[in-house]
Amino acid sequence: MKLYTLIAFAFLLSSATIKTSTPVRTSVNYDQLKEIIEKHDDKLYVVNFWATWCRPCVEELPHFLEVSRSYDKQAPFQMILVSLDKAELLETEVAKVITKLHIDNDVYILDDNKRMNYWIPAIDSTWSGAIPATVFYKNGQKLHFTEGQLTKEELNTIIKKHL
Repeated sequence: MKLYTLIAFAFLLSSATIKTSTPVRTSVNYDQLKEIIEKHDDKLYVVNFWATWCRPCVEELPHFLEVSRSYDKQAPFQMILVSLDKAELLETEVAKVITKLHIDNDVYILDDNKRMNYWIPAIDSTWSGAIPATVFYKNGQKLHFTEGQLTKEELNTIIKKHL
């Protein structure tokens, strides 16, 4: 009987650390994205802008995912991946990358190309629009912005600074 109790206890402990919510996979405009990432909830939002056609973006994604998984148990953290692919590619090209890399983070397609001259500088005045690009928000405030690839170590350093 003790063995069954031990197994049940181990199952309960392991299930407590598993993500229970289903990741979001949808298309949004900039105003919708802004509402998602600029919440006042004491959570650090790491927002990575990428695309399936961007080789440096896809190369850095495994590092971002590894770092994200290492912070899964820390409640005030969320990594969001924002694809700049065309919205109609969500169920094809973007889905392939999600499956291949086992992405279990929220993935949004920013389908707001007509207003890119508005939202690119709104995210950061120094952003040329090149990707990958990563921005860090907490309580509605932008804390850090990086245009270009981040190493796993650089990403961890920035996250630790703002958690």
